[in-house]
Amino acid sequence: MPADGLQHARETRAWRHSSRGAALRAAGGLVALLSSTALAAAQGAAAPASNGLDALQIVWMAAVGGAVTFAVTVAVTLVRGRQAVAGSLDEALQKNAALTARLDRLESLIDSDDQRLVVWPGGQDEPMIAGVLDEASGVPRSATRLLAFGTWLDARSASALEQAVDRLRRQGEGFRMVLPTQGGGLVEIDGRVAASAPVMRVRDLTGERKSQALLAKSNEALTAELDTLRALLDSVPAPAWLRDADSRLVWVNDAYARAVDSASRQEALTAGTEFLDAKNRKAMDADRDARGVAQARVPAVSAGARRIYDVTQLAIDSGSGGLAIDVSDLERMRQELGRTIDFHARTLDQLATAVAIFGADRKLQFHNAAFAALWDLEPGFLEGNPTDGALLDALRAARKLPEQADYRGWRNKLLESYTSLEAREFWWHLPDGRTLRVIANPHSQGGVTYIYENVTERLDLESRYNSLIRVQGETLDNLSEAVAVFGSDGRLRLWNPAFESMWSLVDDRLGDSPHVTRILLPEALEPAENEVWQRLVTAITSLAENREPVSGRMERDNGEAIDYATVPLPDGGTLVTFVNVTDSVNVERALLDKNVALEQADQLKNAFIQHVSYELRSPLTNIIGFAQLLSDPKFGPLTAKQGEYVDYILSSSSALLAIINDILDLATIDAGIMELDVSSVDVARTVQAAVEGLKDRLTESGIALNLDMAADVGSIEADERRLRQVLYNLISNALRFSDVGGRIDVTCTRVSDAIEFQVRDHGCGIPEDMLDQVFARFVGRDAGARRRGAGLGLSIVKSFVELHGGSVAIESEEGVGTTVVCRFPFAPDTLRHAAE
Repeated sequence: MPADGLQHARETRAWRHSSRGAALRAAGGLVALLSSTALAAAQGAAAPASNGLDALQIVWMAAVGGAVTFAVTVAVTLVRGRQAVAGSLDEALQKNAALTARLDRLESLIDSDDQRLVVWPGGQDEPMIAGVLDEASGVPRSATRLLAFGTWLDARSASALEQAVDRLRRQGEGFRMVLPTQGGGLVEIDGRVAASAPVMRVRDLTGERKSQALLAKSNEALTAELDTLRALLDSVPAPAWLRDADSRLVWVNDAYARAVDSASRQEALTAGTEFLDAKNRKAMDADRDARGVAQARVPAVSAGARRIYDVTQLAIDSGSGGLAIDVSDLERMRQELGRTIDFHARTLDQLATAVAIFGADRKLQFHNAAFAALWDLEPGFLEGNPTDGALLDALRAARKLPEQADYRGWRNKLLESYTSLEAREFWWHLPDGRTLRVIANPHSQGGVTYIYENVTERLDLESRYNSLIRVQGETLDNLSEAVAVFGSDGRLRLWNPAFESMWSLVDDRLGDSPHVTRILLPEALEPAENEVWQRLVTAITSLAENREPVSGRMERDNGEAIDYATVPLPDGGTLVTFVNVTDSVNVERALLDKNVALEQADQLKNAFIQHVSYELRSPLTNIIGFAQLLSDPKFGPLTAKQGEYVDYILSSSSALLAIINDILDLATIDAGIMELDVSSVDVARTVQAAVEGLKDRLTESGIALNLDMAADVGSIEADERRLRQVLYNLISNALRFSDVGGRIDVTCTRVSDAIEFQVRDHGCGIPEDMLDQVFARFVGRDAGARRRGAGLGLSIVKSFVELHGGSVAIESEEGVGTTVVCRFPFAPDTLRHAAE
């Protein structure tokens, strides 16, 4: 039992003994008092008693006896009562000692559990606090500081705990928190109602409990992060998805569902609808880096429309996830920007002014052709994107920069343009005598654009301006053209004698600079002259910001033709010129009439040839047919001479029919109605067919044909019949101009963008002065009976090749031979119109 309990028991026993003695003493005193009173009364009545006992004496004696009896009875009762009270008090003391011992054991148990309890007994504001915590936990020992949560918790945690405790005390709402202390510890705080009293328990988390609490807190944070991430992905318009380790979809966002035309995300997951096709998914799986990340720009169909997406996928052991960002507009803008940059680059290349653009890293990003021509540096050096400083050093080494006493300072001052906010201007006087006006214009994003304007000629012109202005008057006075210059106010400033002569004006009248409306009066002009003059007045006096030049031709009644033109001047004035082109117009009219006559003659010639060809074709077909019938033994035998004549008829008729067919083909091309039957053509088979058609002629002429066909020649998109006709004409033409026993080389190769056919003979060749005419119609060379032709073969070749979008080239040397090269594209985008 604790010392406080023992002391309390001793005090209780002492109080019991002292109470019992006092009671006995009181009873004894009362008996003594009553006895002395009775004795005194007896003695006072002794005298009369000798004669006998009277009534008063008897009363007093009875009273004394009753008092003694009452005192004895009270004393006995008091002793018994004290004994009963002492027994109850002993029992209460024993219960109190037991409860005290139990309380001590509970306090020891609480202290041993490394926790603190705060109890608010019913309705009391002052709490009971029990237990202790190690100071390392960060929880203070002081009860006052313990309840001042802000002294050992951060502000946010303290506020949350105060609100939770307030709800516990007011509403009985329990809570549980794991909070970090300012001392670096971690405590678990529980709140609940026990025995109708709010109780708050503070425990220090250590070991496994701390690990479990940290794990729970981490799990809670991760769950919150996952919910936040999913909410974020749900809000973005880009499709996003997650897969498990077996590559099955386990989560998609709303944008994914919309992209695959699903009514909801759950429907997309249930159906397993894929956003990317199998080919792109497989390609991205193969392109993962060491981190498991794969990125690609792929096309995909989203909501029924084809779009371009930047797809990023991350794969780990537990699964994978992906995000697809629609970059269709970005890709379109990038392409548009690329086209714009290319257009600007082509535009700058057309400028005579040198332009060079340096980036923020001071490296050369772009230069136009004028820049390369201005400095005449090695193309490889410029293509290596040198820095601005390196370029200046190279120019100085080549002695192409102005001579400077302090080159380094001059160079640094020039490079300050990169940090300047405004454009800067420099004048460079080069050692070769040229003068450049250099403008350095800084970019807002870094870098500088240099413009090198060669002002050598301008300065030279300025130096000669004074001398030129002196001869201006003489020049104008001697011009055959009529010239007049009007100021911005419409008054005549300058004119020459031709102007006076053309309009029959007097110099005195023009000397006071009259207004344009007062130089010529309408009544003095012909109707055509008046109309032209009013038009000129309008152009000269116009107040429009963008004045446009006016030009035209005036026909006078006397047959003269006058060309007039106005030129707006920078100072607001107007230059007007009049040229008498009567002679030129007459010559032009004569040439036009002659050209019309020639065109009509050419049309008549074409019509005649086409008509004659059609008219000849029908009887010629009959001749060929009957000749073939005559040569057929079934219709009767022929003599040797007759057979020879029939063969002559057939060969001559076939040659004539071929010429007529060529003429008709050319007529069809001229009419613009030639149509090509384009299909996939086996090149090797077509070449073999063309050679087969000339096999007999090659044998008769004793000419060898060497065919070199590349193994990869493959096929092209073309009109097979026309391609065979082209090859037939080329080989036939080579055969015609080859010597007996000669050789013809036919080569077919596949180049980067076309199939190239090359036919070479080793005959007499073509004179250089005739090379430009070989493709003209009906142009042939008389070099023996066997070599004579109609002059249509190469013309047809050129027409058919160009219809296919190809080209024809010819090389020849007299006595060596001729080579013709035809290029047919693999699959021409568009076929040229036949009339071209």
